[in-house]
Parts: sequence; structure tokens; C-alpha cells
Amino acid sequence: MAHRDSDHGSTVRALLDARGRTYAEEAGIRLKDTPQPLYQLLVLAHLLSARIRADIAVSAARALFGAGMRDARRMRDATWQQRVDALGEGGYRRYDERTSTQLGEAAGLVLDAYGGDLRRLRDKAGGDVGEVRALLQEAPGIGPTGADIFLREVQGVWPRLSPYLDRKTLDGAGRLGLPADPEALAGLVGKEELPALAAALVRAALDGHVVDEVHETVKTQGGTG
Repeated sequence: MAHRDSDHGSTVRALLDARGRTYAEEAGIRLKDTPQPLYQLLVLAHLLSARIRADIAVSAARALFGAGMRDARRMRDATWQQRVDALGEGGYRRYDERTSTQLGEAAGLVLDAYGGDLRRLRDKAGGDVGEVRALLQEAPGIGPTGADIFLREVQGVWPRLSPYLDRKTLDGAGRLGLPADPEALAGLVGKEELPALAAALVRAALDGHVVDEVHETVKTQGGTG
């Protein structure tokens, strides 16, 4: 068992070294437990949940924030065309018109229901992860996939929700030969690394090259941590 735990530790470390960057970091979001970055994470989760490449979704989020739509009020008050233009600048063209409408409506909901502060959503849910997930899906454009993306990333600043390692992360774990169990996976890293581990596992689930890269690294290192 100790040998297997060592192997798992080596695999996780190789994975984090290669792909351990959260999607929020890629989008330039300095995630903190404050209204603006939490809202920006919701926007990013919305964009990432579409059937579009992750790098395009990240680029589109950066374009929206760069155009000034950094909080719910500015997103709601922007014109539909301004949102479309920013999405287009980020390369997010396939779903841009529908997404522009949804972003405006979701921003309105965040403002009306929570005063622009998603911490109030968390508090309304009493910190229950299932209820938080359900409330997130009340926002237009946020379905189960978008809610999972948000929760995977926000667990670093909402520790009561951790470990949040959903089916997509467990798929990645299985491909890497890691335990397909949230508690066992969480035990392989510190709590502060959970969002990065979740993002890296998702990349492993989506891209076989990530799995090959990690396996090759572990093999080259002789499986030692």
C-alpha cells in the first residue's frame, strides 16, 4: 500500500507540475472571496461550459473583462452588442449572440437576488454544496457543467465545499491510474492545491496527451517522488 501511495504521489506531482494551473488563473482572475472575482469566475464557468475549446473560452473571458465587464453591474449595463463584440474579440463566435443575452440576464439575476455578491448565494445555501450547485443553475447559461466548473475552482476560497472533485475530475484520475474517489484524491495534496488538481485532472480527462506526458515523466523519474 505504501508503494502504491508513493506511485500516486509521484503521478499527482508530475500532473501538477505539467498542468496544475487553474482556469481562473489562465483567465487572469485573482480569485478571492470578494464579489468581483467570484462573479468573474461565474462568467468563466459559463463560457467554459459550452462546446468550445477551453483556450477560446478563457480568451473570451479576458476580452469581456478587458472591455470593462468585470462585475455584474457592468455586465448587465453593457449593451448586447458590446458583449457580442468582446466575445468575438476573444474568438468566441459560435455561440456569441445567445451567450451575450445569457450573460446580461445572469448578471441581472446576480444583482437582483444577491446584490452582485455570490457570497450571499453561498450563505443562502447554508454552505451546502448540493444547494450551492442548484442555486448556481438558476443563472441563465449555467447548467450542471457550468456549476461544476465554478465549484471546482471556488473550493480554494470556499473551503467548506471542498473537496469538490466531480465526475469529470474522477474520469481524469482513472485515466492516470489514480484513485477514483474524492477523499482519497484530496488526501494526495494540500487543501490549497485542490483547485489546481481539479483543473489538471479535467485536462487529463479531455486530452490523452496529458496522460501520456505524465506517465512518461513518472517513468523517466523512476516513479520516485
